Amino acid sequence: MDKIIFASRNEGKIREVREILKNDFEVLSIDGIELHEVIENGKTFEENAKKKAVEVYNQLFVPIIADDSGISVEQLNGLPGVDSKIFAGENATDEMNNQKLINEISKFNPPHLAKYVCCAVYYDGKNLISTFGECEGRITTTPNGANGFGYDPLFLPNGFNVTMAEIDAETKNKISHRFKAFSLLKELIKKNGDEL
Repeated sequence: MDKIIFASRNEGKIREVREILKNDFEVLSIDGIELHEVIENGKTFEENAKKKAVEVYNQLFVPIIADDSGISVEQLNGLPGVDSKIFAGENATDEMNNQKLINEISKFNPPHLAKYVCCAVYYDGKNLISTFGECEGRITTTPNGANGFGYDPLFLPNGFNVTMAEIDAETKNKISHRFKAFSLLKELIKKNGDEL
């Protein structure tokens, strides 16, 4: 099975991507590898994901996959968006980000429509491939569930009356924005395998 390096140190993301790609790739993380920090200062998920893939490739010279993802809330004009990880500040915890989101949307009447967005990228020094995935739903102001990470305790995917953090990992990996983006990326990598 081909090995591929995922440019992430986020344990939740690594776990999910390993599950999504498990039949095709052995996903290795960059944990324990000394790398120059990638500053995620892009204005879009795609800019950040491409930057991560290219900069990590330029240090390791092996094929890299990367992603950038976050939550976009309609009533907040798309925020937190690319700042999802630092919505409540540079060193914000998931709980702090969730609390800030609750405070912000509490100014509006429900439903608080939102979507998770993910851009997944593959780079091998020559080919740069981007794919996208979205998962639409709404935000609840009462956190529930202990599974998942990020805004999962607040996010109710369309078709569900429970949050992403209450859904089992297997179900989440069938509906998530990350599943959609990485499944598509996997197919493009396989399809272009001879060239890549």
